[in-house]
Amino acid sequence: MKNILKKNWSETQSADSWQIFKIISEFVEGFEKLARIGPCVSIFGSARMGPEDPYYLQAQQIARLLAESGFGVITGGGPGIMEAANKGASEVGGTSVGLNIDLPFEQSSNHFIDRDKLLEFDYFFVRKVMFVKYSQAFVVMPGGYGTLDELTEAITLIQTRKIERFPIILYGSKFWNGWVKWVEESLVGTGKISPEDLKLIHVCDDPAETVAHISNFYLQSQLRPNF
Repeated sequence: MKNILKKNWSETQSADSWQIFKIISEFVEGFEKLARIGPCVSIFGSARMGPEDPYYLQAQQIARLLAESGFGVITGGGPGIMEAANKGASEVGGTSVGLNIDLPFEQSSNHFIDRDKLLEFDYFFVRKVMFVKYSQAFVVMPGGYGTLDELTEAITLIQTRKIERFPIILYGSKFWNGWVKWVEESLVGTGKISPEDLKLIHVCDDPAETVAHISNFYLQSQLRPNF
């Protein structure tokens, strides 16, 4: 058994060296395309919300207002909240970007992404770098594990000063208040994070307020890639 494990491990390591070229190619393509699109806001949320869902309609409105304020919109490129955000931006002629991911259940890109601004990724970690580097704010709608992953990564990078602070808005107090309360009680309350770290997020329920919060932040901060 020991010899079999050693052989299998060696075969895996030899394949890893070649994988680096695919990873580099995704970084290069992402950097080249996204560096040209100008200031953008990423909107995250569940892929499982249809056009009849109130959060879908609000994501669409937020994206429309962002585009009218001069911001492009970046999403994960799929259905649900992502589709709503791309749709809102495209309705008013705004920049509509989709960072799609190749998944086992074959997530397909929505039809509201600018065709020259659709990128396809195999690696989640490369895709997340693109979100963080080229977003001037995160608007985080109700979602699942993927949404939480993108949210907590951004908070961690700002908290640890790996990137400069940018607005992170949790949209939908009914959905997010339980999570915020858990952070207050289980993280701040037990000394796992500082009370100051709670100021890295802003909970909001209104599309206009969401966009105003982002715009007001950049009255005092420079618009540029985050690293």
